[in-house]
Amino acid sequence: MLFYTVMKPLVRVGLRVFFRRLEVRHRARLRLPGPLMLCSNHPNTLMDPLVTAVQRHQPIAFLAKSTFFKNPLLGAIMRSGNCIPIYRRQDAEGANAPSAQQLAASNEASFGRCYDYLERGGTVMIFPEGTSVSERRLRPLKTGAARIALGTEARHDFKLGLTIVCVGTNYFDPTRFRSDVLLNVAPPIVVADYAASYHQDPDAAADELTEEIRKRLTRRLVIGRAAEDDQLAQQVERTFGDHLNPDDDPTTLYDNFQLSRTLLDAVAWFEQHDAGRLAALRAALGTYLASLEKYRLDDDALDQGQRPGTRLADYLNLILGFPIWLYGFITNYLPYKIPAEVAYRATKDTEFIAAIMFGVGMVTFPLAYAVEAAAVQHWLTHDWRLTALFVLSLPLAGFYALGYWQTLRARLRRLRVRRLPAATLATLQGKRAAVLGLLDEARAAYLAK
Repeated sequence: MLFYTVMKPLVRVGLRVFFRRLEVRHRARLRLPGPLMLCSNHPNTLMDPLVTAVQRHQPIAFLAKSTFFKNPLLGAIMRSGNCIPIYRRQDAEGANAPSAQQLAASNEASFGRCYDYLERGGTVMIFPEGTSVSERRLRPLKTGAARIALGTEARHDFKLGLTIVCVGTNYFDPTRFRSDVLLNVAPPIVVADYAASYHQDPDAAADELTEEIRKRLTRRLVIGRAAEDDQLAQQVERTFGDHLNPDDDPTTLYDNFQLSRTLLDAVAWFEQHDAGRLAALRAALGTYLASLEKYRLDDDALDQGQRPGTRLADYLNLILGFPIWLYGFITNYLPYKIPAEVAYRATKDTEFIAAIMFGVGMVTFPLAYAVEAAAVQHWLTHDWRLTALFVLSLPLAGFYALGYWQTLRARLRRLRVRRLPAATLATLQGKRAAVLGLLDEARAAYLAK
């Protein structure tokens, strides 16, 4: 509990740094008084509980698979962070694997801890899918969350007042630093409403409540169907999202969420009603994106009409900002680079990348800043006030360096466009125009259906 209390403010700061935007739709629903159960999808392992936990003032107890507790150090951290182990049959391997009866007994003890926590007015967070896979889909839900909720209320004759709030966690680029995440929170489910069903048939009541949880999560998630259709929808959104949604509100991620769902629905509709048009779009877009990759360009670089600012102002900003970029680069490069290197060397599983990057970054940045501050204090300033100003400058310079580099890369891509042979540029623009034409025709056909 002490670890949870101490780490929560640090995690909140870390998440504000890691994500460019962390938006919560209907935040008040996450702050309802307990007893409360939070149910969420699970695409990004340890990041999923963190992005929700920092939104609620009271501590949350999390159900986590027992494999996280096998490592003594990680297990101690998990327990001090209010985590309760759940034992799954697929995790029990080897000659010393526990029997089905032992697993059931262990889970019954974990359920008992959940009962006690909820009966004291606490909050428990469960991921009913039972596993974490980084795909835009909702896997079949286990009934454990419903059984815990119904069992807790049954012990109090359904007068405890337990509610369930479903949280749709939508990552727009789950493995990338400074990406976006939207928490789309559903209205609460009153568990006492299932009292009659429970008294008649507890198992049927658990199935009924699980189905309601599934429906509420489904309505608040971007859910792909076939992998190739999801890939097509993401390619269209990332390349031509501004064209398809010119009235996008820059103050909210919800417009992006709605566009993602609409694109997936449209792809599914065309698969059924006009597969030829969809195949033509897929081929044209694939050819266009391959051409952009060949010349190390992106669509924004080719769309010269979207070039921000004047050429003189652009170059002045780059020239005058270079010393600040260099300072930020030198002081932040190692703590910025190490987390990604560790994550991609440690695992090939996409759903673990962000969690490892975040965890390692929580160590590398404070450690690097402490070492740099000590060096500056010892060899340069000899004055703690000047050293404190130096430390304050480090994250500011780091953010500036990151933005400067992104701007510089965009300018270099535009410069490459201007240096292309006229015939090559005309070919690329022709391919782009063909894709936009197909998109406009498809949009008209879909809206007219």
